This record gives sequence, C-alpha cells and structure tokens, in this order.
Amino acid sequence: MGIYVNPGNAGFQRAVDSKIYVDKSGMLEYFNEVLGTEQNCICISRPRRFGKSITAGMLTAYYDRSCDSHALFQNLKVAQTEDYERYLNRYDVIHLDITSFRRPGETSEGILHRINSDVIAELQELYPESFSKETTYLPDVLAEVHNKTGAQFVIIIDEWDALFREDKYDTKVQIEYVELLRGLFKSALSKKFVKLAYLTGILPIKKYGTESALNNFDEFTMVNADYFAEYTGFTEQEVKELCDAYHMDFSELKRWYDGYLLDTDLHVYNPKSVVDAIRRKRVANYWTKTETYESLKTYISMNFDGLKDAIVQMLTGMHLKINVNTFENDMTSFQSKDDVLTVMVHLGYLAYDRDRREVYIPNEEVRSAFTDAVQMSNWKQVIDAVNASEKLLLATLCKQEELVAQGVDAVYEANTSILNYNDENALSCVITLAYYQAMNDYQLVREMPLGKGYADIVFLPKKHTDYPALVVELKYDKSVDGAIEQIKEKRYAKALESYSGKILLVGINYDKVSKKHSCKIEEWEK
Repeated sequence: MGIYVNPGNAGFQRAVDSKIYVDKSGMLEYFNEVLGTEQNCICISRPRRFGKSITAGMLTAYYDRSCDSHALFQNLKVAQTEDYERYLNRYDVIHLDITSFRRPGETSEGILHRINSDVIAELQELYPESFSKETTYLPDVLAEVHNKTGAQFVIIIDEWDALFREDKYDTKVQIEYVELLRGLFKSALSKKFVKLAYLTGILPIKKYGTESALNNFDEFTMVNADYFAEYTGFTEQEVKELCDAYHMDFSELKRWYDGYLLDTDLHVYNPKSVVDAIRRKRVANYWTKTETYESLKTYISMNFDGLKDAIVQMLTGMHLKINVNTFENDMTSFQSKDDVLTVMVHLGYLAYDRDRREVYIPNEEVRSAFTDAVQMSNWKQVIDAVNASEKLLLATLCKQEELVAQGVDAVYEANTSILNYNDENALSCVITLAYYQAMNDYQLVREMPLGKGYADIVFLPKKHTDYPALVVELKYDKSVDGAIEQIKEKRYAKALESYSGKILLVGINYDKVSKKHSCKIEEWEK
C-alpha cells in the first residue's frame, strides 16, 4: 500500500463511518460498464463542497487490489449491481490529488517534477524489475510496466484543474501539465495501460479555441451533468429523508440549499451545507466566507458590458439567457459577460437551466453570499437600495403610498446607469431590488398563476412571520387605479383565499413623462 499507488480504502471508510453518509455508490455501475472500453476516460467537474474527493476515494476503495473492501461496500447500492464482484479490488490504482504536490515557496514546475518522481518511486517498489531506472517520465514507466507484466491501471486525479485555478497566469506550466495528461490518457501506449481514467475538479477540461485539450474524455459538468446529475449533490428525496431522520424543517433546507437544476426536473442540493445544517441543527450560510466573498467580488467587478446589469437582475430573482459554449474552461480567458457567468456556474455561485439556457442565483445561501460580495465591491447604488428596502417594506405594510412611491423612485434614480428601464420587466427588476430585504421574510414568486391570469409579483410570508401576503401589479405608463382594478378583475387575491392572514393589493405605475412612480395599496376584503 502506497501514498499514490494502491493507497487502500481508509479514506472512503472514514466517509462511510461519518454520522451522515448518503450512499452514492450506484454510480460505480457506470464506471464498470465503461471499464476497458473506448469510453473509459471520464471527467466530472463540480463546485467545492459537492463531494468530489469522497467520490474519488470511493473509486479508489472499490478498484484498489491492495485491500479488501467487501465489508465496506456490502451494504451499499453498488453491491446489488451485476458486475459488483467482478471488478471489486481487481486493479492497481494510482490516486493523485494535485494540490498535495505543492510545497510552500516552490514554483509550479516542482509540482510536475514531483508527480513524476513520487509516483515512479512507488511503482519501483511494486514492480522493481519492470522498467529502467533511467526512465523518469510517468507515462513511459506505465507503458514499460504494462509491457513486462500486462498490468493495467485505474488512474484517478482529484483537483485535476488546480494548476489552472491556482497558477492561472502560468501558461508554460499549464501546457507542460496538459502534455503530461495527454501522455497518460491520449497516446497510443496509454490505451494499453489505462483500464479507467477519472478526473475531477471544479473546471471542465481546458479548451484551446473550441477544442478540448483531452478530447477523448467524456465530460459531465454543472451545465451538462446527464447521467451523473443525481450524483452531483443530494437529491430532493435524499434531503427529505435526512430531514425526517434528524427532525429538520425540509422547507427551510430547500430554501437555503436547493436550486441546482441539473436535469429537467431533478433538483440538486449543496451536500456539505445540508450536512452542516443537520449536524448543527441550524440553517445558515456555510460557505467559506472569506474565500467566497473575495472570489465573487473578483468576478462581479469585471469590466464587461452588461455584467453589472446581469448581477443586479439576478439579485432580484430574475433568470438570464447566456451562451455557455464560448467559455474556455480557465480563469483568465474571459471574452464576455457570458464567460464570467459560466465560470460562476462551475464554481456553484450560479445555477444553469439547460433547457432554457438561463442562469440564476440558486438559493438563499448563495444569495446572501452575493449580497455580502456586492457590499464589499462598493456598489453604492445597489447597497443603498438593499439597506433602504426594510423601510420600504414597513411603509408598504403601513399602506403609506407616498413613501412607497418615493422609495421606488430613489432605487430607480440610483440604478438608471445599470438597468435599461423601458418596460414592465425592467420595472419588475427595480421593484424587486427595492424590496430586496423582504426576501428574508417572504417567498417571492414572479408571474404567479392566480385566478384568471398571472400576478406580476406575489410576496408569500414565510412560516416564521405574521406579515400579510402582498399581491403586486405593475404598470408602465398607465395608472395605479388600473393596476388595482386588474388584481380585482382577474381575481388574483381570491385565489389566495386559503391563506389565513391579511392580503394587501399593491399597484405601482411608472410615468414616462414625469419619470416618477405612483402607488396605491388596498387591503383585500375576504
């Protein structure tokens, strides 16, 4: 048993022995199907805290021939699959975590040298007479070992993209690293010694232009998860079962950690945050704060046309269409706001709806991180709107129509340089920004089907509040009376009749000539 070659199953054993473990071993069935085939090179990318290392450890524990993992897997889902016994503990495994090769004060070239030298040293112990001591290039060593012994390897690389994230401007070492990966996985010789290749990291495989650096890999990402969607995080059913077992409020965990839509109807939750919330018995923001805020601040402050507008719109709950195909899968080659938004999808800061080709802020945990990042970025006009939104909500609840109109005016005037204000959709964005802090106490629903139509915005109180529900109708260059009349005629409020609390009808109109808003608020009589 070595550090890199056949490291055993202790890492995965620790995960399974944890208080909360969700069985994702069913994914091994897919790996067994592609083992030793033309599809045996797989790269799965996902954000931090989404279980990448646990999956890498699971593959190592399953295939590593230096250990006996029967007891570890016998009660897991993979044990029910047809080829479970056939491939269990049958191969030499090389498991590399690229970040573990970095040493303080050392150049990134040292990482590549150590990958070769350290792994070759362990192979020398395992296969002492199978390759020349003069051979110092890992792909050549593996080819010689296979030629002498027939051995084939399962190669697992965790944090495969570390050199693209942490040495983002060192293109020389990145190119050398890609050449090493090509030697391991893309040469004629590698087809003989690689039984299975598994790469995992945050970023998909680097593209040069439109071509992947390793185009023989099948890739599964946050924008294209396909088969592995249910294995990317916790599914809704898995979270419900955890909430039942540990007596947690499922609706609160859903609000805070759901939102990653990786298939048409498959919702995926942030697994680490769910586990932290259950262990601590408290729903909160469990992102690593300093790193998250600094990273978000960097991206939202980039100088691309329309980026700031996009961030503000998503802060208000809007979904935006983008093109994810131009992103070159690194941290420097951004050509447009769409590239910036795409990297934020891979980092987990945004979610992507593949059917609609839209990005959005997925949940309350990420929304709170965005709010803090915006404040750190000194977006004064947005910060002022967020800070003033509590007063605006209070004015609305007190039916102070003039104060509400003035508050919306202030948000509009401060953000005209960001938002293109020319229709009810833009008005909706400003209104949501104006009521931003209301989302702490309300669930905001846009275009909610009610009565005989769709209400523009409905604020539904959360369980812990006794606030009234708000049905908001927006008009662009029309009248507030018309807005209130539409709510009544379309019977929007009546559709909320089962709601036991008060319901306020709120009409807001923007006048193009005066460039001012007006407001009318009525309480609905049940």
